[in-house]
Amino acid sequence: MTVSPSDSSSTLNETTPLLNDARDDPEDQKPLIKEATPLPMVQLFIVCAIRLMDPIAFTQIFPYINEFIAFLKLTDDPSQTGFYSGLVESAFAVTQFLAIYQWSKLSNKIGRRPVIMVGTFGVALSTMYFGLSSSLTDLLLSRAIGGIFGGTVSVVQSVVGEITDASNQAAAFPIYGLVWPIGGITGPFIGGVLSNPADKYGSIFQNSVFSRHPYFLPCLVAGIIALLGVLLGYFCLQETLRKKSDDGAEHSFIDDREPTLQELLSIPIIRALSISAFALNFNGTAFDVLFVLFCFTPIQNGGLAFSPSTIGFTLSSSGLISSAMQIFIMPVILKRIEASKIYNMSIAAWPVVFATIPILNIIARRGLLEETGCLDIWSNVMLWTGILFVLAASKVGGMAYSVSLILTKTNVDTPAVLAVSNGVMSCAMSLARIISPALASSAFALSEEHHLLGGYFWALMMVCFCLLACSLGRNISRLSRSSLSHHKPQKCKSNKRT
Repeated sequence: MTVSPSDSSSTLNETTPLLNDARDDPEDQKPLIKEATPLPMVQLFIVCAIRLMDPIAFTQIFPYINEFIAFLKLTDDPSQTGFYSGLVESAFAVTQFLAIYQWSKLSNKIGRRPVIMVGTFGVALSTMYFGLSSSLTDLLLSRAIGGIFGGTVSVVQSVVGEITDASNQAAAFPIYGLVWPIGGITGPFIGGVLSNPADKYGSIFQNSVFSRHPYFLPCLVAGIIALLGVLLGYFCLQETLRKKSDDGAEHSFIDDREPTLQELLSIPIIRALSISAFALNFNGTAFDVLFVLFCFTPIQNGGLAFSPSTIGFTLSSSGLISSAMQIFIMPVILKRIEASKIYNMSIAAWPVVFATIPILNIIARRGLLEETGCLDIWSNVMLWTGILFVLAASKVGGMAYSVSLILTKTNVDTPAVLAVSNGVMSCAMSLARIISPALASSAFALSEEHHLLGGYFWALMMVCFCLLACSLGRNISRLSRSSLSHHKPQKCKSNKRT
């Protein structure tokens, strides 16, 4: 299936192939890549380093956002603090959702490199602005600006796709998949250690901007890290948007033909990947919200009654598990199993995750010693074994993120379509981040307040949604032409004018 950006007369619809079937051409049956292409490690490292700035800037506010809202005296009711913190996060997700596709289209016109640098620079400034906020308007505006510039994430994904091919992407995408786990560990560490430095570290920060704005220091550090990413991109990042000219040489180019959103969604595999991307990110975001709520809630109300430090330790362990899977497991299975099958196996882990979480509370209830308020030794061992299983299963489910990037790349073969396809996938994921937290937290609160299904109604709801997501994912196996286990990409026929 080929979508030719140079053929302005071509149209995209359900009957238009995105990659031409070359089975009728014996010459096209020959693999173009006989051995693995050397992985461009320097460029891959640069792309990953630039991408790392985004999760650091995004997650560094988590440890102190509730304290920040209390410091600004936005409400006198402590129970409303969660509402305001959720509002702040929604501002980022909404504007990112609106901006992603537009950044993807712009990158087809001016190139990937300038869009990535502008986006990273905007994230840096908006992060610093957030730390200097003195009102709810400042908080919302800074996060909204951050969301707009954070929408360039889909362009970064396109670069990874364009510097790799079918022979080496099984190694490249797991490395790229490490970015968010590492940023998810580093960002909260920066926010927790550097927030409110005047009270924590004494005179060096007294009577300064850091005492007047106690949450500016972590934002400043995160912003400086992002600015370093801009410099790295300016001096080291190569432009990847290229085409063959008449003389056979490659040049950076401005694409004059790209599919519209309607045309793109009319392609069955792109539509299936977009819907599944929404479901996948809905599951992942809901888990992040519900697991923290579950750990924090008292045992008698259906949770585990963990302290904030214990929750932090658990989440850090989750990041380590994810990193280990990306390094040691994913490259191996990508070389042996077709990508679409891995995608379905990963998604199938999510209903198991949500079905298992309530069992942890049952273990805690039965092992709770009334005289001490602690668990007996055997129950404690079972509980932490169960927690480890839930975290590992959730990271198996999270492997589908990296595989979805591979499936998108291997089902399109022109830069213009790759960019906007990644934009559509990122939009779907961003939309899920808008909807999922509110729906998941509301279901949890409703279950606890009315004791629905013993307080576990939220788990049943998520299991049902995950099963629906599994059903949607099966379409991808049927529609996808990806077969990474054999590494035999077919030669695409060019669309010639008659």
